[in-house]
Amino acid sequence: MVGITSYGAYIPRYRMNHNTLFTAVGFLLTFPPPGENAIANQDEDTLTMAVAAGVDCLASKKREMVDGIYLASTSQPYAVRQNSVLIATALDLPCGIRSADFTGSTRSGTTALLAAFDAVKGEMCGSVLVCASDCRLSKPGSPQEYLYGDGAASLLVGNEDVIATFEGAYSVSYDFPDRWKASSEKFEHAWEDRFIRDSGYSQFVLEAISGLLKRYNLDIKDFARIAYPGLYAREHGAIAKRLGADPAQLQDTLLSTIGDTGAASPLMMLVAALEGAKPNDMILVAGFGNGSDAMFLRVTDRISDLSERRAVKKHLAAKKDLASYEKYLAFRNLAPFDLGMRGEISIRTPMSALFRERKVVLSLCGSKCQRCGTPQYPYQRICVNPDCGAVDQMEDYRFSDKKGVIFTYTGDYLAASMDPPSLYGLIDFDGGGRFWFDFTDCDMDSVKVGMPVEMTFRRRYVDEPTGVHGYSWKATPIGE
Repeated sequence: MVGITSYGAYIPRYRMNHNTLFTAVGFLLTFPPPGENAIANQDEDTLTMAVAAGVDCLASKKREMVDGIYLASTSQPYAVRQNSVLIATALDLPCGIRSADFTGSTRSGTTALLAAFDAVKGEMCGSVLVCASDCRLSKPGSPQEYLYGDGAASLLVGNEDVIATFEGAYSVSYDFPDRWKASSEKFEHAWEDRFIRDSGYSQFVLEAISGLLKRYNLDIKDFARIAYPGLYAREHGAIAKRLGADPAQLQDTLLSTIGDTGAASPLMMLVAALEGAKPNDMILVAGFGNGSDAMFLRVTDRISDLSERRAVKKHLAAKKDLASYEKYLAFRNLAPFDLGMRGEISIRTPMSALFRERKVVLSLCGSKCQRCGTPQYPYQRICVNPDCGAVDQMEDYRFSDKKGVIFTYTGDYLAASMDPPSLYGLIDFDGGGRFWFDFTDCDMDSVKVGMPVEMTFRRRYVDEPTGVHGYSWKATPIGE
């Protein structure tokens, strides 16, 4: 029995109201639609959000049992260097796994999920983690600036402890030139909305869902939830009406709360549907982009056994308003800002050293003494416990999924930062271990000694001359 065994999601804490956008660039556009977009922090991108969604999905799961990872995105940082493997390293997954990047279309999220179902069904993999994430750039003042939001969703596909079985799928594919971007370009191009809406979106989603219903002799009324991207609110409802669906069956598109998350959008909606699902519910989900994928699943009794996730609901409830359009431009590197002399220091990543120390830097793995059980970061050959001192008796110990408390901290206004002050300090981990980390997703006034924290994978820098994106782990105060 092949299906979904776990789910997770990630939505950045920053939200920008459309009125804030309109105040800054409204002279270029008509009055904006109501709502807000999820905005990635300055140290977030497609990969960091995918890792966060993966962490949420893998909570209480044995990571050594995952033997495949797929990333779906249209905004991956690397064109040459497999992004899914970088995510696998950050999640400390086994090296003996199958990995693949799915890109080129916002439909890549559903395509990656179907590929995972095929891999498990064909017994090529026992368990595949599918991460869909997008953090797309849009030109200031463009219609896409109101439409695009940032976020990620993750689903674990397997054949044991399945919470929703995969029942079937139907796909249509067209070379539909609605949006495109050459490999050397920073921004997408888009044709006129009327063409995208009438000749693409309204036709392809309807064709895929209708084909699914016909292939499996289903009635649209059979489904408890129906999820497909809502790029156009009126047409979204019109598709449902043409299918004969009741409006109550439609899953919230999240367009007014986080925006269109691209490749992650249909999987994000699926995660939201699973959060409120009951045994025997049937869920239909479809993606859109150069055609459409439609699939349906049946929820099992196992849905109640899954431990609580942050998923969509908790992330929607935890947010902070980003009221400065100028700060948004700085976060996106869409306008030049002076960071002073310290901001002009170039960074050259020693790739050979990064590879050797990948578990320390990217997986946040330290060591644990096999004699006395003392953990320490980074990895040590000699036990730091003064009462032990064992030599070369260490085992790997992952700190990324451990919580801790702030022992001490500093706010540094002299460090180069797009969001000063830079905050960093010492963290005492639950169960032992102490190290200093940068803090993120918090403010100077809210940080306190003794405050609980958790670890989050973030981008430290982008070295534009060499094209290197540097990543490591930071501390995030819990409850911020």
